Amino acid sequence: MSRRAEIVISLFDRTGNMVAPWAAAGYHCYCVDLQHPVGETRHGNITFVGADVREWLPPFAAVKILFAFPPCTDVAASGARWFRDKGIGSLIRALQLFEASVRLAEWTRAPYLIENPVSTVATYWRKPDHIFDPCDFGGYLMPAGDAYTKRTCLWTGNGFVMPPPKRIAPTEGSRMHRLAPTTERANLRSATPKGFAQAVFEANHHNELAFSA
Repeated sequence: MSRRAEIVISLFDRTGNMVAPWAAAGYHCYCVDLQHPVGETRHGNITFVGADVREWLPPFAAVKILFAFPPCTDVAASGARWFRDKGIGSLIRALQLFEASVRLAEWTRAPYLIENPVSTVATYWRKPDHIFDPCDFGGYLMPAGDAYTKRTCLWTGNGFVMPPPKRIAPTEGSRMHRLAPTTERANLRSATPKGFAQAVFEANHHNELAFSA
């Protein structure tokens, strides 16, 4: 049962990893992604919403914090060699999804982060505010985990607090590049590291900048 007035929003979020610490602390969390069943499905303090982020509006409530993980396939620098073959339409759609994240984040006036790998977004909009690897926050887990590298960029604002690192050795290296080419590969690559999610919670859950929409 949710016991807090503020809600937490996570866009393009299939796993719910990012909001798990917030849900455990009593916040009602919304994870919006087209891969969820159409409509709303609630599991404890997490409501999974099957909707297009570009057409979805949050409930009328104070927003504690907002997270967004717009699809990166068509803007990530690692896939630059395929940009020409994909065409300009793919790029436009990717930037539209990123822009929808920015628009909702600014509309709520809540602290926010928007995540993408190293990508062309830095050219089209602005440079990221922070860059990290999952292993930088592996020490927030008990036992320690996320011992791998995956260069990740964050665009943040409205008072978001970047957590201090608790770095562990990246003994697994760049394990994301070794994933088998299955239909789930993109989802596995984009899943939020749990150590990072816990670190963000610890750094921001006392933040009092939530705004009532």
